[in-house]
Amino acid sequence: MSTKMNKVQLSKGILQMKFMSRTKEKLDKEADDERGRALYASEITDKMLSETIKYVIEPSYVPCEDLIEGRISYGGMNPEIERIIEIESGVDVAKREQEEAAKQAKMETDVPDAEMARFYSSVMQTMNKKYDKSQKRLQRPLPLNIKRST
Repeated sequence: MSTKMNKVQLSKGILQMKFMSRTKEKLDKEADDERGRALYASEITDKMLSETIKYVIEPSYVPCEDLIEGRISYGGMNPEIERIIEIESGVDVAKREQEEAAKQAKMETDVPDAEMARFYSSVMQTMNKKYDKSQKRLQRPLPLNIKRST
């Protein structure tokens, strides 16, 4: 009771002002807590008040099962997300970059050099045949009204 007497109380008019809304909420909460303690004072022991919580209440089962939250990508379908997941999981970034460089080098040389050289030479032969000036065209008979030049 002595703590109640020492505590200065603000008037209702001041507490109803807009800038005092937080203070009013705080005072209301304290009053409710005090009423609750007074109601159950005979049932709640000092040991109950001093003990710590023995149970952790988790609103989701995701951390209990060690599940991954958010977006997931498999098989290189979304490389950006896969990189983010690897960084969060602690996979060695340098090792990942080396693997990506090896994949990129392999992708660049999908066609072997010998096969590419063969293809290029066949294309060049075809182009040379097309534009070869020394090859004579097939002579077709001209209409009668046009003279041939020989």
